[in-house]
Amino acid sequence: MNVIYPLAVPKGRRLCCEVCEAPAERVCGACTVTYYCGVVHQRADWGSIHEKICQLLIPLRTSMPFYNSEEERQHGLQQLQQRQKHLIELCYTVAQKYIFEGKHEDAVPAALHSLRFRMNVHGLSSVELVPAYLLLAEASLGLGRVVQAEEYLSQAQWTVLKSTECSYAIHSLLHRNLGLLYMAKENYEEARYHLANDIYFASCAFGTEHIRASGGYFHLANIFNGLKKLDLADTLYTKVSEIWNKYLNDHYQVLSQARIQQIDLLGKRFETDTGLDEAQEAEAIQILTSILNIRESTSNKAPQKTIFVLKILFMLYFLMMNSSKAKEYALRALHLAKKQKLSVQEQDTIQGLLNLISVEEAQPIT
Repeated sequence: MNVIYPLAVPKGRRLCCEVCEAPAERVCGACTVTYYCGVVHQRADWGSIHEKICQLLIPLRTSMPFYNSEEERQHGLQQLQQRQKHLIELCYTVAQKYIFEGKHEDAVPAALHSLRFRMNVHGLSSVELVPAYLLLAEASLGLGRVVQAEEYLSQAQWTVLKSTECSYAIHSLLHRNLGLLYMAKENYEEARYHLANDIYFASCAFGTEHIRASGGYFHLANIFNGLKKLDLADTLYTKVSEIWNKYLNDHYQVLSQARIQQIDLLGKRFETDTGLDEAQEAEAIQILTSILNIRESTSNKAPQKTIFVLKILFMLYFLMMNSSKAKEYALRALHLAKKQKLSVQEQDTIQGLLNLISVEEAQPIT
């Protein structure tokens, strides 16, 4: 980190902090194109996103080279825009992942970067800015900054209202965040209204049984659970569990079929894949572990429901190639099945999951 010397700054140029936009006093020594008001915000940005994008910012924030022809100049501009689009998605995914992991403070700098890159590529009034506004709103709610969250949501709503081309997916995200806002304000009637709209728009965009619709069902279940309407909450938690079970089981069965057909003739370890990005994996973990905690609190009444969620978490971690966590959930499922004296068939099914982990661990990595 280098201190900025005022006399070295070109006249008329104002350098702003990357995090808070206050006058900058320091510059990143690695890229020399990112500025901060002080050490605290530099460390926050580095820990959140800057470490991942430091060198990628240099070509975006330095003067374009001289081109010999208009064709070369256009090619250079296209490359610049592609880099910015890549950074939009990278920063957005990183911020989302932090939010699902409960790291709301870390999410803010990454979300701000995504917003600024969106402004550069799409302009100041584009509906493409809305996902970044919503991330910042959700991070603000997680930090207990309700007023700030309302400001970001108002900006998102206004942008959507002005737009003639707003997708169902963005409408879904907007209503979900409005639902979370009203949950934080304990206005559960308004929260239910917005979460119902979230589910409707997500279903229009992706289908009623798609994982992108599961978040709305999950938050709606949390409202009913908090209001002690346990039957409604139970129905919705089951719905969410079934959505994730179907999605992960489809990927799991493809892998199992590949094993049966012995596609990998060279004896290499099979590659697994959830089909999810890092943020979606974090969302799945957050949703499913939350449901598991609720199920475990009543596992004496309905052990099968607890075991069902444990097996879904096994599939998730197995497909994420985290054998230790997958094994942990399978062992917990087996222990509960034996404790509750469930059928031998159920116990054998769970034992089969553990056997699969043992085979996986025994295979050489090539």
